[in-house]
Amino acid sequence: MAKSVFYHAGCPVCVSAEQEIITLIGKDNVEIVHLGESKNRISEAENKGVKSVPALLTPTGNVLHINYGASLADVKG
Repeated sequence: MAKSVFYHAGCPVCVSAEQEIITLIGKDNVEIVHLGESKNRISEAENKGVKSVPALLTPTGNVLHINYGASLADVKG
């Protein structure tokens, strides 16, 4: 099974959501991408349909936007 990808920016909303996602689907089933630390992956997230973080990209390509921490424009700076 392909992994889900959880994109976030390190804000409290994102960190809380990260812990919940890991609890729900397991650490081995999700790749965690901190866009504040891996800015080179912002365009990847945008191309996959991520509009804000935190967001979960499912193995089928669906983007689930969780709460609202920041827009990708905010993450870009």
